[in-house]
Amino acid sequence: MKHFEVIKNDLSTRARICRLKTASGVVHTPVFMPVATQGTVKAVSQDDLKAIGTECILSNTYHLYLRPGLEVLEKFGGLHGFMNHKGPILTDSGGFQVYSLSNLRKITDSGVHFTSHIDGSPHFFTPERVIDYQARIGSDIRTCLDVCVKNPSEHAEAADALKKTKIWAQRSKEHFTKTTAHIEESRKPLLFGIIQGATFPDLRREAALHMAETVNPDGFAVGGLSVGETKNQMHQSLGIVTENLPKDRPVYFMGLGSPEDIWEAVEFGADMFDCVLPTRNARNGQALTSRGKFYIKNAPFKRDESALDPDCDCETCRNYSRAYLSHLFKAKELLVGRLLSIHNLRFLIKQTHIMREAIKNGDFLIKKKEFYDSYFRDTPRPKRD
Repeated sequence: MKHFEVIKNDLSTRARICRLKTASGVVHTPVFMPVATQGTVKAVSQDDLKAIGTECILSNTYHLYLRPGLEVLEKFGGLHGFMNHKGPILTDSGGFQVYSLSNLRKITDSGVHFTSHIDGSPHFFTPERVIDYQARIGSDIRTCLDVCVKNPSEHAEAADALKKTKIWAQRSKEHFTKTTAHIEESRKPLLFGIIQGATFPDLRREAALHMAETVNPDGFAVGGLSVGETKNQMHQSLGIVTENLPKDRPVYFMGLGSPEDIWEAVEFGADMFDCVLPTRNARNGQALTSRGKFYIKNAPFKRDESALDPDCDCETCRNYSRAYLSHLFKAKELLVGRLLSIHNLRFLIKQTHIMREAIKNGDFLIKKKEFYDSYFRDTPRPKRD
């Protein structure tokens, strides 16, 4: 694949360093992508994103379609112009958001009928329409509409959802190919197909093989995991997917944000990650640090003069004490949301940089152990099932 290059493989695991070329720039993997669901990474600016080393962000077709609306985005030349973002943007198809509407949606073979959670207006998403919507948004990496299932689910339910997802992926690819044929290669967007199958090994294998052999997209997105299943189920499902995919395209694990889970997923061969965890946890006063996670509001930090994380190089850790951040949170000052979000995002991005360097030097498992020993020094270390 011209848009993707494997730079180096780790000899002991499936971890790898890769380079993904998009119309808006190059993405180096492993990579963590901050989530800008509605055209903004909560509490942080474009300057902040640049300063913490952001290479790609994720936004959501469902939310942008409803608000501000595609007409508004087109007026600004797409989402890049609207939010003044210079780098690559990946858009989720909105399948998970539509699924989460529960009693507000109805899934048919043709697509998904749903009612807006904002004003109750009726809408209809089809695989083809979702491709068109993402074109109007102007994202660099686009995804196929898929069908999500609850966790845990019955095999028959997951199989039926996978059947629709497979057909929709083929329809998406056909429409994407037709509507992007006129675009020159260097400006052409990329299409990622979403692999479902819940936690059933046979369905995950079927989904991966179908996506690789029949749909043949520019990249693969692993959906339906990190939604409450056990670590063993997550690892088993991801392992089955990656062992049945060609190695010449990126693997994007959707919605994964815990640092220990990202280390594990990279070991299994995943390249790209996104999650709302770092900004959501920041709003609740939780910091992710090299010595574990903690709540800044807790009493020990009231007079603590040290940096949030002495190993971090972000604006927050270079300029503010734990005591000051604790005060801001208790006083409900808006600044604390920005400062903690900057730090948490930088922490996860820096972890992927450490992974790249470890793969390059051939000591990935050693660095992974060092991370675990430090991150879980004061809390029980999770067992690998």
